[in-house]
Amino acid sequence: MVSNMDKSLVDFFLNENVSISTENFIQHLIVTLILSLLVKIVYTRFSTTISNKNEFSKNFVILGLTTCIVITIVKSSLALSLGLVGALSIVRFRAAIKEPEELAYLFLIIAIGLGAGAGQIMIITIGTIVSLIIIILLYTFNTKEKNKINENLHFTISINKNLNKKDIDDLIKIIDKQVTHLELSSLNQSKNNFIINLILILKDTNNITTLNSIVLKNYPTANILLNKDHNVAL
Repeated sequence: MVSNMDKSLVDFFLNENVSISTENFIQHLIVTLILSLLVKIVYTRFSTTISNKNEFSKNFVILGLTTCIVITIVKSSLALSLGLVGALSIVRFRAAIKEPEELAYLFLIIAIGLGAGAGQIMIITIGTIVSLIIIILLYTFNTKEKNKINENLHFTISINKNLNKKDIDDLIKIIDKQVTHLELSSLNQSKNNFIINLILILKDTNNITTLNSIVLKNYPTANILLNKDHNVAL
């Protein structure tokens, strides 16, 4: 037999309804909206995914607001909370997640909705801003690292003319300005042909175009080959 006290306790947990302040609820939605938009902007600008960023991020705001609404409702009742657990156990969400980075952004949006719905505005605001700052810093660092070329490249120039010593020295000086390391591999010259093979390390990837443009400006008929394998011939 269940005592009257036990019945009252069960009724309390199953039927308790906490009044939700409309003013606070609107404030939470506004915070969720602003933070979700910030995440969307950062994702569109700094994400390295190959998918359509605008198409993927267009639902960030809706996901954040929906999560906020659900948490605001279920936190007012234990019965609703248990019902949500049961509902989520049978509902399966399927999304075309191609890269882990996309999943990370979705978790961040859900976290914003959870925090705002639970009334932890200050915590979720600080957490989101710190997360976005870290994302931007990592993107900047990774971009700089990608632009650096720390391996030896073989640079071959073939010109259909005979170059004198001054011409060769000028050509070397032009190339040397665009690299951090320069080493002569071989030099072949005949009456009507000049071929020089250099081993170099570029300062960054942008110097590839600059280097080619400068050489072709001085020697329009030159054939240029830049590769990692010195066995590749012109």
